[in-house]
Amino acid sequence: MLHRRTLLAGVPLAAASPSFAAPPPESFPKFVEAVKAEAAKAGIRRATLDRAFKGVTVNQRVIELDRKQPEFTLTWEQYRSRVVSEGRIAKGRELFAKHRALLARVSARYGVGPEPIMGIWGLESDYGASTGGFHVIEALATLAWEGRRAKFFRDELMDALRIIEAGDITPERMIGSYAGAMGQPQFMPDSYLKFAVDFSGTGKRDIWSDPGDIFGSVANYLAKSGWSGALPWGVAARLPAGFDPALAWREHRRKIADWQALGVQPGRPLAAEAMAAVILPGGAGGEAYLACHPNFLAIRRYNPSDFYCISVGLIGERVTA
Repeated sequence: MLHRRTLLAGVPLAAASPSFAAPPPESFPKFVEAVKAEAAKAGIRRATLDRAFKGVTVNQRVIELDRKQPEFTLTWEQYRSRVVSEGRIAKGRELFAKHRALLARVSARYGVGPEPIMGIWGLESDYGASTGGFHVIEALATLAWEGRRAKFFRDELMDALRIIEAGDITPERMIGSYAGAMGQPQFMPDSYLKFAVDFSGTGKRDIWSDPGDIFGSVANYLAKSGWSGALPWGVAARLPAGFDPALAWREHRRKIADWQALGVQPGRPLAAEAMAAVILPGGAGGEAYLACHPNFLAIRRYNPSDFYCISVGLIGERVTA
């Protein structure tokens, strides 16, 4: 979900063009009425629409944040030191102990262990402490009206309205990031509709405050993205002298037995037939990992950054150890 990340490392992020001109503010009410008309045709009740858009105006802070995404590249060492911090690990351990039994039930249902769930929860929202302070309908309406990525955000706005219509959350409680990523797992509305689950059986899919629904939704996301419960996300690896870094790429998958024949040693035992790719996040001569297929790619669907995927794995391992 590259569109909603403000700290993607390993790739430079291009800021929005400062010359892009938004429509005149007086056009926003007409835009909202057009959205309401479209939503009504899609079966969303007028009462739902009136409540969802009550008090909604153009949010200039949303536009500022969207246009000022950082233009920088963090090294792997810089990224890791920021996100795989001792504070985050300590906090995660406390919460894992608190929710161990619940996570075991989630894992049994979806075939996804607690490690990637805890890793994603920790990175996405600092275990629920940082979920964003924007009203999602206002943020999405602002970005859809502003027009730089109009279709994407209008589609997400329509999905957000469908979520409210279904009764899972009220407009007032639908809080998220400036780009509309919602709740503790930071799902965009489209992802919510596809992957969020009512694990707790309350009749609502509450990724804002219900731990069962939060963990279950992340697990369901990974399961439907191809996660294999028989494998970890990956393992640290030791490379032989003279290893050709051209072989290190997530698409260059080989059997573990084949990697071992080349002198690559996994940090812990893996099945000889398991498929993996060598990843060198800091480049040749730095740390090396064997990223297991399909699990590494399942995490990467959540966020298309190798740094993110490795960090999810490292946090999850340490928190649940």
